[in-house]
Amino acid sequence: QVQLVESGGGSAQAGGSLRLACRYSGLTSANFCMGWHRQSPGKSREGVAATNSYGSTSYVDSVKSLFTISKDNAKNILYLQMNSLQPEDTATYYCAADAPSQNSDIGVVPTTTYLFASAYNLWGQGIQVTVSS
Repeated sequence: QVQLVESGGGSAQAGGSLRLACRYSGLTSANFCMGWHRQSPGKSREGVAATNSYGSTSYVDSVKSLFTISKDNAKNILYLQMNSLQPEDTATYYCAADAPSQNSDIGVVPTTTYLFASAYNLWGQGIQVTVSS
């Protein structure tokens, strides 16, 4: 059973940076995709970034060139580096995994598919990010 535990949230000033981490355990398959979603009060959950086991990535347009998703396979940690943060980035951020993937070959699935919450079968507990102006 894969487990996801987020860390690294907190507060930042506009223009600042934060790095979120999601430690995952129990992952034995090399066929998976992981990502970050966020949700603000009164809004639906939004896909932020995704990466698959081949290293392909996708981002929502609003964070392209500002946020970077990456994995440390040796440490089993998924990261989200967030730069140039703005108040509208304030949200609860969730780590998510499709692991093992519901798709038999993750390499043929566009990673943009994983910007949708329905693509995932596992979620972390969420971590708060607050950006003040």
